[in-house]
Amino acid sequence: MEPIRTCLWFDGKAEEAAGFYVSLLPNSHMESVTRSPVDTPGCKAGDVIATAFTLNGAPYMGLNGGPGFPFTQAVSLMVACDSQEEIDRLWDALSDGGTPLQCGWIVDRYGLHWQITPRALLAMIQDPDPAKARRAMEAMFTMVKLDIAALEAAYRG
Repeated sequence: MEPIRTCLWFDGKAEEAAGFYVSLLPNSHMESVTRSPVDTPGCKAGDVIATAFTLNGAPYMGLNGGPGFPFTQAVSLMVACDSQEEIDRLWDALSDGGTPLQCGWIVDRYGLHWQITPRALLAMIQDPDPAKARRAMEAMFTMVKLDIAALEAAYRG
């Protein structure tokens, strides 16, 4: 059995979005582009109907399904970053044409929700010392783009 592949429903921009995403993350590539062999009510023969791609080793499919099902925050892609430079690079790229939100979230130009999170924060909020975990979480709540140094300072008290 192949690994489970997440299918993302786009409104006509699946190939463009997939190309953008694979340019941002390591161990990522386009696998295939499927074009409609016939005219349908939603597309013409030759139009892209789906793309298969890999993001940091995880398989995805982009489906040009039309405007019927826009993305929501109920599903997001989370990237655990090892450095502030990595956060800044992804943040700048994903927020270009998108909308930054609280706590490291971004809605990109295609409507997909992302969480750009320092890997260190995940460890901080799981600390067995509840005071340290609380300080880190409370600091995160005040931020839009997450700042590792500020989170670490709050965590340490």
